Amino acid sequence: MKEYWHSVDLEKEKCNGCTICLRRCPTEAIRIRDGKAKIIKERCIDCGECIRVCPYHAKKAFADDLSSIEKYKFKIALVSLPLYGQFKLNKDINRVFNCFYELGFDMVYDVAFAADIATSLQSDILKNNSTKPLIATLCPAIIRLIQIRFPSLIDHIINIESPMEIAARLAKEKASKEYCLNINDIGAFYMTQCPAKITSIKKPLGIKKSYVDGAIPIKSIYTKLIKIYDEVKKDDKIQQASGDGIGWARVGGQSFSLDMDKYLAVDGIENVINVLEEIELGKLNNIDFFEGYACVTGCVGGPLNVENPFVAKNRIRQLSQKYGKRSLEKEDVNKLIKDVDIEWTEEIEPLSILKLDQNIEKAIEKMELIEKIDKQLPGIDCGCCGAPNCHAMAEDVVKGTACLEDCIVMLRKKADK
Repeated sequence: MKEYWHSVDLEKEKCNGCTICLRRCPTEAIRIRDGKAKIIKERCIDCGECIRVCPYHAKKAFADDLSSIEKYKFKIALVSLPLYGQFKLNKDINRVFNCFYELGFDMVYDVAFAADIATSLQSDILKNNSTKPLIATLCPAIIRLIQIRFPSLIDHIINIESPMEIAARLAKEKASKEYCLNINDIGAFYMTQCPAKITSIKKPLGIKKSYVDGAIPIKSIYTKLIKIYDEVKKDDKIQQASGDGIGWARVGGQSFSLDMDKYLAVDGIENVINVLEEIELGKLNNIDFFEGYACVTGCVGGPLNVENPFVAKNRIRQLSQKYGKRSLEKEDVNKLIKDVDIEWTEEIEPLSILKLDQNIEKAIEKMELIEKIDKQLPGIDCGCCGAPNCHAMAEDVVKGTACLEDCIVMLRKKADK
C-alpha cells in the first residue's frame, strides 16, 4: 500500500503506555507495544482525538510555525472559520483579522466568505442530484474515514473543494493580479484548528496539489493576536462573510445555511461512524444532506483551538445571528470562481486497512483464522494485550505483530496447563 503522510505523530519519550488513546481511537489505529503507543499509519485518519485525550501530551501535530511564511515574497493569512469563536464577543473580529498584518502577512482572507461561496455551489448540486444523501466535504477526517471504512459511500461525497481551498485559490488569484506576482512567489497559510486539515494540505483528496502552502495552529498564534490587538494600526475591511458562512464553524451550520429540512448533522467521530453505518445499509435514504464532524461541536471543537468548544460554539451562533443571512447571487459567484477550479479533478480511491495477503485464497484463510482466534479470546476487550479489543488482537496475531500469550487470560491458561 502507498504510504500516506500523517500530521499526527507520537513522542515516545513522553508516552507511558496508559492505553487512553488506545481506547479512544475511532479507527483502531493505535497499539501499545513494549510499553509505548504505536500508530498504525494506514488506519489513522488524523482526527486528533489522541492529541486531545493524551494526559502526557505525547501526541502532537506536525505544523508550520510563523517563521515559515518568510519563504515567500508575498504572504497570505487564511483566517479559518473557528477563529471567529476563539475571541470574546466584545472583541472586534475585523480588528483581530487586521492583527495578522502585524505578524508579517501581506494579505488576510476570510475563509468564512469562501463558505458563503461553497453554500451557493452546494445548493445547486443538491437541487440537481438524485444521490441521497449527499455528504459534505468540510471535515477531511470524515472523508478519509469514508475512504477507509465506508468506500461504498465515496460516490455520495460532494465533489467540490472545502472553503479553505476555495479561499486559497481566490486569494492567490487576487494577489497575483493586483500585485503582478508569480503564483509561486505567493504563500497562503491556513490558521488551522485540527491536524486533519494539515494532512489535507500535504496529501489532498480529490485534487493533485493543494493551493495552501502551510498550516499554523490557532494555539500557536492566539496569544500573539491577543498581545497586539490594542496596538494594531491597519483597519482594512477583511471580515466579509455572512452569518451563514460563519455558521459553518459549528455542527449544523452548513445545513442551516442551505435552508434544508431533510438533513442530518452529526458531531463526534464515534457518532459519525454509527450514522455512516446506517447510511451504508440504506436506512437513511429519506435525508438529502449529511454533514459530519470528527470533533464534538464541529470545527470549533478542533484540538488545535484554544477556547472551550461549547463556549466557542455559542459565540459562533451569536455571530451568525449578528451578521445574518446573505444570499450570494449566482452571477456574483460565477464571476468570483471563473478563473479557478473548485471541483475535484482526481478520483478518491478506497483504501484497504486490512490487506492480509495478495493471494485471495490465502487472504480468505487468514480471515477465517482471525475469526477462529477471536472465539478463543475472552472477549472482555480489556486492552491489556496492547490492542483495543479482542478482534483487533486476533488480527494482530494473524498479521504476526502479536502472539496469543500477549493476552493475559490466554497466558494464565497456558501457565495453568
